Amino acid sequence: MVASEATPFAKTGGLADVVGALSPTLSARGAEVRVAMPRYRNIDVRGMPLVYQDLRVWLGLDLHTVNVYQAADRGVVYYLVDCPPLYDREGIYGDAAGDYPDNHIRFAVFSYAAVTLARHVFRPSVIHCHDWQAALVPIYLHTLFVNDPTYLGIPVLLTIHNLGYQGLFPKETLPEMGLDHGLNLFRPDCLEYFGKVGLLKGGILMSDAVSTVSPAYAREIQTPKLGFGLDGVLRSRGDAVSGILNGVDYSEWDPATDPKIPAQYSVENLAGKRVSKAALLAELGLPGDLERPVIGMVSRLAGQKGFDLIEAAAAGLMKEDLTLAVLGCGDPKYQAFLKALKAEHPDKVGLRIAYDDVLAHKIEGGADIFLMPSLYEPCGLNQIYSLRYGTVPVVRATGGLDDTIDGSTGFKFREYTAEALLAAIRTALAAYRDRDRWTEMMRAGMRKDYSWTASAAKYAALYQRLSDRGG
Repeated sequence: MVASEATPFAKTGGLADVVGALSPTLSARGAEVRVAMPRYRNIDVRGMPLVYQDLRVWLGLDLHTVNVYQAADRGVVYYLVDCPPLYDREGIYGDAAGDYPDNHIRFAVFSYAAVTLARHVFRPSVIHCHDWQAALVPIYLHTLFVNDPTYLGIPVLLTIHNLGYQGLFPKETLPEMGLDHGLNLFRPDCLEYFGKVGLLKGGILMSDAVSTVSPAYAREIQTPKLGFGLDGVLRSRGDAVSGILNGVDYSEWDPATDPKIPAQYSVENLAGKRVSKAALLAELGLPGDLERPVIGMVSRLAGQKGFDLIEAAAAGLMKEDLTLAVLGCGDPKYQAFLKALKAEHPDKVGLRIAYDDVLAHKIEGGADIFLMPSLYEPCGLNQIYSLRYGTVPVVRATGGLDDTIDGSTGFKFREYTAEALLAAIRTALAAYRDRDRWTEMMRAGMRKDYSWTASAAKYAALYQRLSDRGG
């Protein structure tokens, strides 16, 4: 595995959860799994063995010296690529000012180091790369290392977690990544993407197979609507593109064992759900009316997550008998909108602008309904968590949301409009008033199994097919 983040070492989003959960699940199946990732500031390497010292990475005329430390978690070995000038920083991808301007160099050095590890430290049967930050691995294997017999027959799988993030950089950055103009890579059928260097595009073209994080998303990204300009490239790969639904880690997300909620509960005994609801309302300073349905949201505050729809539907939403509990941070305009909505309706809106894992668990445990009106959603995890917590999802039928929610466990709408969103919420509110039906939906969702076991088996089968044909 080659990834820019993985739990428990570093996390900004779902990518870390996937790598951090899929890897030990594969290990438990008998696979020998090694994960390469950068060593960021928050990762303490004191006492860790040094497996590669002074790895010299030449990119163009610039030399970057790298050390690689070894860590372990749940049967998986992690190689932490340490280069303090590049990774010892406040954030993983950027800071308050935005993305780091040298991200192309940061992840080029990381990818080059990962390729070198595959020669000197661990020769894999398959290299599994994640997102644009690792897309230079197949690019380097097809260019700088193309004549190196070390890598002969090692297939590369590239998983796209979100096509909206493509690793786009100016043409002038090619030499800084060691891809000088003599390689002739800046072509429409290679790395050129509307006048820029497209690292994800190159990874798609040069990997042996491409996967996404749900079957529906694999189909959607091959259409102009959700292809972000790469739909034609993806269609050109034909049967090499597939979708495998993400799993979830039920050791962390299960109300029967969750220490972060005030009262545990299960499909057989739902009493703790009401206790959790009361505690959530109290924490957010909301009236303790347990009969009023609570709609929860835990999300990055962004247009992709449907907050433009929520803003458009806010007036109608506030006319309904409900409470809204929102946790997240992101786009300042949506933060301002939610703060204004809370100020106008302090008895109906609870808001926490933050990243707060404990409160995220409390919302899953205490809300009655979980709202995810995404414009697009490669997989989504919160709707799957919500099923296990008996928190009935209302989602837009896109990507993994469409794959995981059906009429027995939640409510879906297809048109990306405020009217369709409101109609779905009103349908859910009407169902909530029928307590027997609602309890049946809660229990149907809680019985669903989206553990990593099934997903890992599908990845293992894909690895085997790639390995059998040597890429």
